[in-house]
Parts: sequence; structure tokens; C-alpha cells
Amino acid sequence: MSKQESIVSIKDVSKSFGKQEVLKHVSLEIVKGEIFGFLGPSGAGKTTLVKELAGLDIPTTGENFVFNKKMPSLALMQRIGYMAQSDALYGELTAKENLEFFASLYGLKGKQQEARIKEVMEIVNLHDDLNKLVFNYSGGMKRRLSLAAALLHEPELLILDEPTVGIDPLLRKSIWDSFYELNQKGVTIIVTTHVMDEAEKCHRLGMIRNGELIAVGTPAELRNDTNTSTLEDAFLAYGGAQL
Repeated sequence: MSKQESIVSIKDVSKSFGKQEVLKHVSLEIVKGEIFGFLGPSGAGKTTLVKELAGLDIPTTGENFVFNKKMPSLALMQRIGYMAQSDALYGELTAKENLEFFASLYGLKGKQQEARIKEVMEIVNLHDDLNKLVFNYSGGMKRRLSLAAALLHEPELLILDEPTVGIDPLLRKSIWDSFYELNQKGVTIIVTTHVMDEAEKCHRLGMIRNGELIAVGTPAELRNDTNTSTLEDAFLAYGGAQL
């Protein structure tokens, strides 16, 4: 995988909010076509890092490159799908109206817009709830609708911040099945998580603790290198706190 083309290059990135340093000298390459997971406890710096990759924040020092262009770049927004940890949805609108709004931001119109809304609602298994007010959606349904919105413009890179928080295990499996299907079609996926079974589903992982990247590798490599049987034990062996 390392011989493939890098889609993301993080070069010595640090980020401070006042005196608090939330990212410390992070350097990493993520290659085209992989599912890469950032694993770490809450407050480790995962969200800050992926927001920078999505072009929504900038590092204090260092540089982030996506598709070989320095972020943030407005021109790249069409190629990136981003799903935040909190759902940016309009409760007083229906799911269809929400998606029409987001589709228009991406320049999708008419029949193309209609077709994509139908496709993404099938992917997240919400096709029967298209005309329901989002106010009446459950938390899990809102997460799935947020994912649908991130997929509308068929991005080449999908950045997902804790995508399955509050979703039941059965539904989580179906969402991961859809990630694999997208990945099979060539979409590169970056996901943040603190859930072990989710981390196991990634091709490679970056373990983050206190803003530092403490280890990078496949789940098997990280377990083997620490002579542990679980990713949680591997995280602790690399000097981590409890997840």
C-alpha cells in the first residue's frame, strides 16, 4: 500500500488554542484507496486533525496537503465529503429538503440532484423516511442522514468524524458495509473512532494520544509489534491512556 499514491500528506502539524497544544508535530501519509482510522480517546486531537484535512481549520505550524494541494483549498471541496461529529441538519425541514439544500451547494440540479438524493438515501437505508421532518428523526437516523449529505457529490475522499456514535450495533454493521462498498469503488475513507471493533475494520490506523501520533500500522501490525492480543492492549503498550 505504501507504494501507492499519497492522497493526504500531513507535514509536521501542530495546533494550539491559546496555551493548549492539541496537536504536536504530527506527520503522516494516507494513500489512495485505503480506509484509514484515527484511534484515540476523547480529547486526543482527532477532530482537530480531520477538520484541518477537510479545510475547516488550519494548523498553527506545519502543512496539510490533500490531492497534492495545500489545505485549506476551496477548489478541493468538491472532491471531499465531510461528516462532522455533530449533525448540521435543519430539523424543521424534511430529509429531502435538507438534501436538496446540500445538493444545491455542490451545484447538483434537476434530475441529477433527484437521482443522487435517491441513491444516497438507499445507501443509508432511509429511503422510506425521505419526506419525514428531521425533527422527528432519531439520533441514529440523523447520523445516517448526515452521511447521506456527505455522499451527495460523490467525493473521492470521505472524512468521517465518529460516524456511528449513537447508532445500534446492527445498523453500525450496515453502515460499515456501505463504507466498504464505497471503498471498492475507489473512495478513500478517513474515520475517527474510539471504538475497538470499528478500528479493526480499518486498513491502517494512526493511534493518537494527547495530540501526538504514537503509532501507525495495520491493526495486525500494531498488535504484533506490541505482542498484544487486542488493539486496546496495543494502545496501552504504546503509552496510551485508557480509551
